Amino acid sequence: MVASYFVVEYLMEMPFSFRVKMGQMEIEISGTREEVMKTIEELPKLMETVSKAFGSTKNREETKSVSSVFPSVSSSSCGEAVLQILRSDWGRQPRGLTELGEALKANAVYYPSTTLSGVLSWLVRKNKIKRWKTDKGYVYVLAGGRKENGKDTGES
Repeated sequence: MVASYFVVEYLMEMPFSFRVKMGQMEIEISGTREEVMKTIEELPKLMETVSKAFGSTKNREETKSVSSVFPSVSSSSCGEAVLQILRSDWGRQPRGLTELGEALKANAVYYPSTTLSGVLSWLVRKNKIKRWKTDKGYVYVLAGGRKENGKDTGES
């Protein structure tokens, strides 16, 4: 009897882990089997606490995504679609290749990034848009700004 009790006690002390993924959230619980099972019983309460903690982060992300709604474009050519995007209020801020590609996709205008990159380079050479490098990569704006108080703002 002593040997079987020792085996059970030994098994109870072995490392045990439990991992589950729900949507974008993943939780892993490690410890002895007894500790993990006790924590799983308390999981609903724990998840409520974690959800509240991450709720404020989620609200900030939602606010950010709503503020950058893509403009609508209707063009048959990639170059003209890019120019329409950059003429919009959304396009007044410098935008990168990825952002411009996402704006096109949001309008069901699909071009590979290689095509878009070539079109952006061509528009820069034609002085229709301006490009400069930032720490995140190249950004683009419409060339030829509007005049405010006799000064060129660089915006359109």
